[in-house]
Amino acid sequence: MGHKNADTVVVLDLETTGFSPRKGDRTIEVGAVLIEHGTITDHFQGLMNPDFPVSEFISDYTGITNAMLENAPPCSEVIGELARFIGSHNLVAHNAPFDQRFLDNEMALAGTRYSGEFACSLNAARWVYHKVSDHSLSTLVEFKQLPTDGNFHRALSDARMTAHLWLAMLNDLSMMGRPAPIAFSDMQCLRATME
Repeated sequence: MGHKNADTVVVLDLETTGFSPRKGDRTIEVGAVLIEHGTITDHFQGLMNPDFPVSEFISDYTGITNAMLENAPPCSEVIGELARFIGSHNLVAHNAPFDQRFLDNEMALAGTRYSGEFACSLNAARWVYHKVSDHSLSTLVEFKQLPTDGNFHRALSDARMTAHLWLAMLNDLSMMGRPAPIAFSDMQCLRATME
């Protein structure tokens, strides 16, 4: 079980060969950022070889080429390292069900697991920033003027931006009068009323 406060989490992003692990899609890159008591303290990044070539669409979308993956370690090795990095922390991802599906699949294949729970920064942002036209990571980064290297769809860059978004939401919620520290379970419950 992870830390009970929302200000201590691991923020994750996974780049994948497609949209469905059930159809054989795999993870090709993971990025993770550790936030402890509201401060980014560590990060993890790893390319991983899925043992088959990625499509031109995925290469164009992520900037991850087959040449880059050729000498990358196998998925199970990187996922094992990621599991150690996560430890018992709770997890945050933008559109969490997608990342969770792939993480669960890779962890099962690697014979490892995590004990924390997931929260979705996309769902939380729909509630906290309900007046914003769309809640894609790029739109929210621009809306909140968050730090970015301008590199979208690479795992560590997206995880870093999501971490900054998460911290901005916690700050904005406390400005709205939510007593700090905000519980992780409260952030899991945030859903836009229109859903």
